[in-house]
Amino acid sequence: RDMAMGMLSHLGFEARGARDGGEAIRMYREGEMAGSPFHLVIMDLTVPGKMGGREACARLTGMYPGAKVIVCSGYSSDPVMSDHAAYGFLGMLGKPYRIEELQRVVMEVLSPPPGRAAGGRAGR
Repeated sequence: RDMAMGMLSHLGFEARGARDGGEAIRMYREGEMAGSPFHLVIMDLTVPGKMGGREACARLTGMYPGAKVIVCSGYSSDPVMSDHAAYGFLGMLGKPYRIEELQRVVMEVLSPPPGRAAGGRAGR
């Protein structure tokens, strides 16, 4: 989490970290309520003993259909990693990853439809 937040900061994003999916959902909701929404969420697929990315993404996109979520995991054999879109994720990062790959996936997910501008905060 700290490494990803450092990379995101280096790329020019404001990044905040959550310990698990429940905390990420709470932070996202608070950002929405404060008028300072997150533009992107990167969720680890597995969080031992806590809510992981699959459940958190389903809950988050159920509450906020426009939420942009990327899944991240070192478990390449998990079905979510081979078909992330079927689980509501807009992008996928396999661990370990380099800053160039992070930047590519983040920019692909944040890319607006033609004629609209991108930018904002990223959270993990």
